[in-house]
Amino acid sequence: MSKGKDNKPHIGIYGRRNVGKSSFINALTGTETAIISTIAGTTTDPVKKSIEIFGIGPAILIDTAGIDDVGELGKKRIKKTLETITHIDVAILLISNNNFDTFEYSLIQEFDNYEVDYIIIHNKEDVEKLSNSTKIKIKQFTNAPIETCSVKQSINIGEVIELLKISTPQTAYQKTNLLGDIISKNEIIMLITPVDSEAPEGRMILPQAMTIRDVLDNNAVNIVLKETEVEAFFQKSTLKPDLVITDSQAFNFVNKIIPREIPLTGFSILFARMRGPFNDYVEGAKKISKLEDGNKILILESCVHQVSCEDIGRYKIPKWISKFSGKELVFDVAAGLTEIKNPITDYCLVIQCGGCMITKKQLLNRLKPALDANIAVTNYGIAIAYMNGILERAIEPFVKNLSVVHE
Repeated sequence: MSKGKDNKPHIGIYGRRNVGKSSFINALTGTETAIISTIAGTTTDPVKKSIEIFGIGPAILIDTAGIDDVGELGKKRIKKTLETITHIDVAILLISNNNFDTFEYSLIQEFDNYEVDYIIIHNKEDVEKLSNSTKIKIKQFTNAPIETCSVKQSINIGEVIELLKISTPQTAYQKTNLLGDIISKNEIIMLITPVDSEAPEGRMILPQAMTIRDVLDNNAVNIVLKETEVEAFFQKSTLKPDLVITDSQAFNFVNKIIPREIPLTGFSILFARMRGPFNDYVEGAKKISKLEDGNKILILESCVHQVSCEDIGRYKIPKWISKFSGKELVFDVAAGLTEIKNPITDYCLVIQCGGCMITKKQLLNRLKPALDANIAVTNYGIAIAYMNGILERAIEPFVKNLSVVHE
């Protein structure tokens, strides 16, 4: 299973062939990360490179193929380039020789479509300086910040980095805070973490590890145990947790054990609130009660992992939904950030995992086609809570007006 190393701000570098994208990345990273050539089209598939940017922290740079590529292979490269826009938090549009026209317009339209912040950099200032007429043309089309540089002569690289820091959304790199607004110092938080064949050997899965750390960061107390030990805990201890967080798969069992006056939620629901369109998720869960024979459901996994018979997305959720609805349904799965093969309009419901392995922007853009098409979306934990009849309780710690869960 991935270790989540890509859960960092993603910065995409875009532009025509031979505007200096690869040289620009090498200048930012201080290494020969990307292949440099005077031959247009040297960069083919998008290439990622980790970098530490002071003021932002760890980030991922993405070098892309030229937006003006030609031929059948060139079309495929352009398609790959455009696909990366759904994965990034901020874009750098690199131009040179005062070229700003159709190719740049099309990129900017894609940035706007996915609400991606971007800056425009005129490179190769040592060869040809940015003209006033080009500045005017750019300003007539966009209000994006403009900077000039020459990566070959190391001119204005510092200014570009400062502009990048200002332009990168804080939500892309701000500290994760799962529980800070609902727990207080010295409160006792119980984390129920089943261990099955899907659990990684010798360690916690990322949502559990992140939640443990968040509890500690908020100066509260962790109690971590398996679902099989919960009853024994309450029999032998007089401690009363202020909040219980469970793996969604144990919702039904845990709900019966934890007294109703103790708040209860799930790890997946924590991430739904932090990274996903929470209200859409809650509303979308209702679609499970309205499914009909032959309906197609899309399961979106954010990570790529080895599959077993206990896999929640590929086996358990489809089985539970089929049983709950009593209908003959079709399930498709898309893993990681791979392209969804069928038209999104083929589906009546999209179910997203917690999204702990990707950025918020990547998750929202992954769901954007479904939301734009008015297709119901929900997530693993919210769907499971709904089918177990405890959605109201599971979102109660975060939602004051619970009418959203009622039909």
